[in-house]
This record gives sequence, C-alpha cells and structure tokens, in this order.
Amino acid sequence: MQEAVTKVTDPTDSRAAGSRACSMVETAAELGRRIATGAAERDVNRTYPVEQYRAVQASGLLTMRVPVEFGGPELPFLDTGRIFFHLGEADPNLTQALLPHVCLMEKLRIYATHDQQKHFFEQVLDGRLITNATAELGGKVVGQIATRVTRSGNGIRLNGRKYYCTGSAFADSFYILCLNEDGLRCLAIVPKDRPGLRIDDDWDGMGQRTTSSGTVTLDDVELDEHEVVTLNGAGLRHTHEGALAQLLHSAIDGGIANAALNDALDFGRNRARAVPEAGVARAGDDPYVQQTIGEMVVLVHGAQALIDRAASIMDKIVPAFLRNEPSDRHLGEASVAVAEAKMASEHAALRVGEMMYRIGGASATSRALNFDRHWRNARTHTTHDPVVYKAKVVGDFYLNRRLPPISTKY
Repeated sequence: MQEAVTKVTDPTDSRAAGSRACSMVETAAELGRRIATGAAERDVNRTYPVEQYRAVQASGLLTMRVPVEFGGPELPFLDTGRIFFHLGEADPNLTQALLPHVCLMEKLRIYATHDQQKHFFEQVLDGRLITNATAELGGKVVGQIATRVTRSGNGIRLNGRKYYCTGSAFADSFYILCLNEDGLRCLAIVPKDRPGLRIDDDWDGMGQRTTSSGTVTLDDVELDEHEVVTLNGAGLRHTHEGALAQLLHSAIDGGIANAALNDALDFGRNRARAVPEAGVARAGDDPYVQQTIGEMVVLVHGAQALIDRAASIMDKIVPAFLRNEPSDRHLGEASVAVAEAKMASEHAALRVGEMMYRIGGASATSRALNFDRHWRNARTHTTHDPVVYKAKVVGDFYLNRRLPPISTKY
C-alpha cells in the first residue's frame, strides 16, 4: 500500500508529478509493445489476455486516476488518454476491460463519502480491478434499471441481472448500477466472490472477442452499508464522468486505427506486390498506394490530435468542478470537445480498418494475418454510443450555443 500524501503547490512537486505522469505513459507504451504480441492469435482463439492483464496490474497503471490526497498519482486526463491510446493500439480488448475501472475513480470522487473513497481507493492502490455491471436487457429504452437494493430485517440485499459486464474474468469486484427503495440510482460495489453473485461467460460479439463481457446474476447478494454509493444528483447536473468515459472510448478507437495503419505500413513495405498498372517494381512506389497511406495517416493523426485537445480541455475545466465551483458551461464545452474526438476516432478506426486492404490486395485477407480484427473490433466497440448523436450535439452547440444534455453519454 502506498503512503497517503497531501497535494501541495511547491514547483518541485509539480515537476515530480509531471515526471510521474510521463513515466506512466512511457510504461504504457512499452507494455503495449509487449501486449501486442499474440493479439491476433488471441482474437482467433478467443483466449483471454490474462498474462497481459497481470502485467498491467503489476505496472501500477490501474491507479492512474486515484487522487493524490489518497496516495495516488492522479494523472492528468491528457496522460490518461495517451495511456489508453497506447494500450488500445496493442489490444483494445484488454483496454476496454480497464475502462470501467478508471471511470469508477471519477464516480467515487463525485458521489462517495470520504470514508467510502478511502476504502475503495485503497483497494485500487493494492492492485484490485473494480469493473462494471451496469447494462440490462429488457425495457423499451436502453438504460432502464430493474436491479434493486432493498433493506429489511435480513439486512441489505441486491437482486438483478446485468449484461455486457466488461472485464468480468479479470475483476476483483463489480460496481453494480441499481435502484434503492426510493427509486434513486446507486452503485453497489461488491467482491466477485460474494455468495449469490454469478458470472456467465456468454459474450459472443464478432469483435472485441476477449473483453470478457459476461453476464452477472445477483441472487439475494448481501451488502454492507459502506458498499452502497448513492448517486445523489445523478442526471440533474453536469459532471465530467460521461466525458471521461467517452474520451477513453475515443482513445481506444484511435489506438485501433493506429494499429491498422501500422499493419498496413508493414505489409506495404515488406510483403505487398506492385500491380502491373502502376509500372513500378515496388508497391511502395505506386502513387495510389502512397495516396492511400497518406489519407490513412491524416485520419489517425487527426483523431489523435482531437483526443489530446479534448483531454487538455478537461484538464483545465474539471479541477474547478471538483472544487465545487460553478462550471456547467465549461463542462458542457468539454463534452462537446470530447464528442468531436469521438466522431473523429470512430471514423478513423472504421475507415483505416477498411482502407488497409488497398495496400495488400487479396493476400492481405489471409486468415493467418487476421487483419480484419481491426475493423471488427472498431465496428463492435463503436456501437456503444451512436456517433450520429455526437454530431447532432456538436452541431447544435456551434449553431445555437446549446450545451449537451445531462447524461453519462456526454
């Protein structure tokens, strides 16, 4: 366990914090190079990246957004996004499994009591992964909740069924979105070995095949008082929790796009053959191959720049919100910036994942290469939130200066 430290303003501490953030980004980049090895085979065989996850766990990256006052590094959003970009490029399945955990750090800061924060941040500093059990099937609208926490003479009990619980195989605990007896939204945070909690490994998506997004069934699960975090004010005020989630999704999509670009570059340099119409001896000298690569590079770099821009805006705005200063307008503007990044990164991931076949022709479709996993992963991952609504929000903001709706999607 790390010793708790207090936040100070001494410039030497600022330099130390910057050095620590830089070190963690570099760690993610190095880990990414190792994790990428075997990612194509893991996708084909649906083999979970357990060893790779353990390496991330041992690196300390799970603590990236734990506040300084609780002994964590509290990385800026800029560095957090870059870590997700590096890991998303290496294996977007594993990286998606980490996303809910990082988002929980912000939910705890916004909604939990100080004692709850201390308790759960200490677990994270000890290397525990707390992932989500949020989504439900049924109901007429996505996001409706049937899972309930109730109180009686038998104590506090939790009952329900959750789907798409990403990272189930790696989790130490789950945070479970539920309603209390007053109809208020809550998070119940419980260890996965708690009696009555069952995990079914039933995710069968065409992409993101090894995210371990299983089903979690909760059958009269007993809770302690401190394990219930009431989401007071949720849906009634702007926060940054939705923007962070969307930023990290964007970084994963940007990473997928960069991975596809790098595979296309490697194939174009070392394996692709020139077509007779080009009149050149090397595919790399074909002007249309060069044009395709140029377009792919611009898509990837544009998405990366917008992700960094959105993260930098969040770094300027969120501290004021955490100090309880009026910040609705600024939080809305940050959400718009994140929506722009989400649009660009989704377009880049899908487009580059398809364009890479212009470089290699039929030989690039070899099952052994498994290049199609990039597009499959992107297409599956980008279904989380319809990007057309992001475009609508961005357009409405710039045309009419209207802020995004209060939602965990923005």
